[in-house]
Amino acid sequence: MKNRKRNRLKGYDYSKDNLYFVTNCVKNNLCCLGCVIPVGAGRDLPVHHPENHHPEIQYEVELNQYGKIVDERIQWLISQYQYVNIHNYVVMPNHLHLILEIDSQKVKEQDVKIKSLSSLMGAMKTTSSNKIHEAGFVDFAWHRSFHDHIIRDEKSYANIFNYISNNPNNWHKDKFHKRD
Repeated sequence: MKNRKRNRLKGYDYSKDNLYFVTNCVKNNLCCLGCVIPVGAGRDLPVHHPENHHPEIQYEVELNQYGKIVDERIQWLISQYQYVNIHNYVVMPNHLHLILEIDSQKVKEQDVKIKSLSSLMGAMKTTSSNKIHEAGFVDFAWHRSFHDHIIRDEKSYANIFNYISNNPNNWHKDKFHKRD
């Protein structure tokens, strides 16, 4: 049996107060959560091919019913776990990016156990998958794991925040973006 690559930093406590950059992909990179469209002027321009990308136009993700479920489940994390804050996120056609903060200082009760990043992402993935299955997409699945990065300084935070915010504008460069 092949050894799996370790996804998390060995010995690091992922329930520790910190900022985490997370990327999670749909299984097989299936584009099933929505599409990227131009905003405002130029809305009628197709964006299926890189040569049709217009850098002067801003793009946004138009979520379908499944993408809206994922969006709602990200918001659910904030309401479900008082120590979770989401600084920025985007749901793309086949993946999501977010900056998740664990802040134990927000906990009011003493007996609240702080979940790890893996447990929090597992909760989001499980509940979103269940709701997407209930909505009729019974074959929907997330990749088994997710990519994370511990944000250690303000420069890294700013770069990641901007990367997330600009992700729809860069969709045409995404290696998993299906081109007609």
